[in-house]
Amino acid sequence: MRVAKPFYHLRFTLLDQLFTGKIRIRLLTKLLLNPAAKVYLRGLERELDVSSNTVRLELAKLSEMHLIEADNNDAQTKVKHYSVNTDHPLYTSLRSIILQHVGLDQILEKVVNKLGSLRKVYLTGGLAEGKNSNVIDLVLVGDVDKTYLHQLIDRVEPMIGKKIRVAVFAESEFGEEQLKDLGIVINLIET
Repeated sequence: MRVAKPFYHLRFTLLDQLFTGKIRIRLLTKLLLNPAAKVYLRGLERELDVSSNTVRLELAKLSEMHLIEADNNDAQTKVKHYSVNTDHPLYTSLRSIILQHVGLDQILEKVVNKLGSLRKVYLTGGLAEGKNSNVIDLVLVGDVDKTYLHQLIDRVEPMIGKKIRVAVFAESEFGEEQLKDLGIVINLIET
């Protein structure tokens, strides 16, 4: 007779599989920070500076766990693109862990939410690209007391161990075209 394993055992088994190796964590960070991102083998090989076989193995393991999905609909290029599976039951929890890992949860909680009159907040730079960065680049749109903003940033930076750079725009002076030269941009808040 076969005995079913308890649910908590299955959960720990999945967590053990998830958080092994720096490459897998970097890959998960890239995909969970920017759920709209689509990545491919050769691009990840260059970006992560590891062999294509290492990347292939990590992609296969994450696919087995159904955390990422493969999309090879482009018959002309025969390149398989991968993206995070936002329907996975652990997606929200894992994304929260990654946000904590890079310090964005603290920024949202202790800076952005205290400013009150923000209309939009964008993440740009290395973190938006899914790279490990000691600098968090943000674009804030709204009516912001810059003195208070810098006081909040001064308090949060030591907590997260990262430098925070901000560009602040009044709503009347901001246009989406200002984001086009910033590379990958992740919309964190829009009211």
